[in-house]
Amino acid sequence: MTPIDSLSGGQRQRVWIAMALAQQTELILLDEPTTYLDMAYQLEVLELLESLNKEQGCTIVMVLHDLNLAARFADYMIAVRNGAIIRQGSPEEVMTAEVLRKTFAIDAEIGRDVKTGKAACISYSLIKD
Repeated sequence: MTPIDSLSGGQRQRVWIAMALAQQTELILLDEPTTYLDMAYQLEVLELLESLNKEQGCTIVMVLHDLNLAARFADYMIAVRNGAIIRQGSPEEVMTAEVLRKTFAIDAEIGRDVKTGKAACISYSLIKD
């Protein structure tokens, strides 16, 4: 048996998700499940969670700071700044230049992901006072 501490980040995330599923929970809460993972493992974890949601009806609630991944995989997003909700709704409603300005104090260009058609932050810069 391999100790969990010796697994890669992506393998460790899969173990935690499997442990939650073994409890037959209808709700999984995750805080930054893709942190410290390379791009391939990020997609693997998020695609696994997406399939759990779609195929088994498991509700997934997670915090993600990668807005493009959040918009790609989420059905519903909430933008929060200093504990206050700035906007909530579909990724298209939340992933706007106005919301990113209010939430992160950035000037952002929002476009569409050519592969998924979902909202994507193309470029951004800090707003200087």
